[in-house]
Amino acid sequence: MAIFRHTSDLPKDARASVVAIGNFDGVHRGHRHVLAAAQAHAGTLGTSTTVLTFEPHPRQVFVPDQPPFRLSLLRSKARILEDLGVAHLFVLHFDREFARKTAEQFVTDILVRDLNVRHVVIGGDFCFGHRRQGNADLLRRMGETHGFGLSALDPVRDENGEVISSSRIRDALRHGRTQEATRLLGRPWEVEGRVDHGAKRGRDIGFPTANIALGDYLEPAHGIYAVRAGIDHGQSTQWMDAVGYVGRRPTVQGENVLLEVHIFDASPDLYGQHLRVQMIDFLRGDKHFACMEELCAQIASDCHEARRVLKLLP
Repeated sequence: MAIFRHTSDLPKDARASVVAIGNFDGVHRGHRHVLAAAQAHAGTLGTSTTVLTFEPHPRQVFVPDQPPFRLSLLRSKARILEDLGVAHLFVLHFDREFARKTAEQFVTDILVRDLNVRHVVIGGDFCFGHRRQGNADLLRRMGETHGFGLSALDPVRDENGEVISSSRIRDALRHGRTQEATRLLGRPWEVEGRVDHGAKRGRDIGFPTANIALGDYLEPAHGIYAVRAGIDHGQSTQWMDAVGYVGRRPTVQGENVLLEVHIFDASPDLYGQHLRVQMIDFLRGDKHFACMEELCAQIASDCHEARRVLKLLP
């Protein structure tokens, strides 16, 4: 998959495609419905499938003081889109200047002049342009003028008839409903990042951990998780069973929220490496222990429970 940070002076094969537009945070089952529709149209038209998205997420620009909320950062989003067969990914820098671009300018300058789109696919509630004045009706009218088609899709609903959305997934993760998030995403929620040097307390008590700062990721429920940890090796990923902790480590007076991962039956040197962590199941909430002996006994119990849960995976 080719990734572009601009829409000017593009190679021929990156133009005249079917374009799916959106933030695609999490690339959940609803987003995949949009992508599947784009791929179907691309097959009919004999062209490729393109995704156009925005970084940073517009919410980070308009309400910068809110807590982190991202389900997927650009690296993981790009990998998922590539796995789904997207040929081109356009990542447009979103700031207040870009937000002042009118909806009509967005269509004529980016979609028509730069991308020469054949067909556009969006979720039916997608809005764009200055003051969010662009919508499906405007795209349909301008498509008739400029020669591109539009598919504005209804929301995808889950098995219970509820709309699948990034906000629902965020709510599930904040409340420890990890399996619900997995169902809505269509895969386990994943955090990835560079492994940082910590205080090495885990190594001292027999449970060494790899520490990852959450950064712009959503802060899920604090506590213990059954997880799978993955190290990328080229096109393949080495997955290992592990137990994870999210929180501030109240027993040792920790301050910053971290994701700590203890990998079972392996001791790879992970410092400085990029680690992927799939959150499989939430086991228990965070708690303070009176002493390190009590903490160690609980960690051993958590490891046992995480192993049991992970053995049940298909």
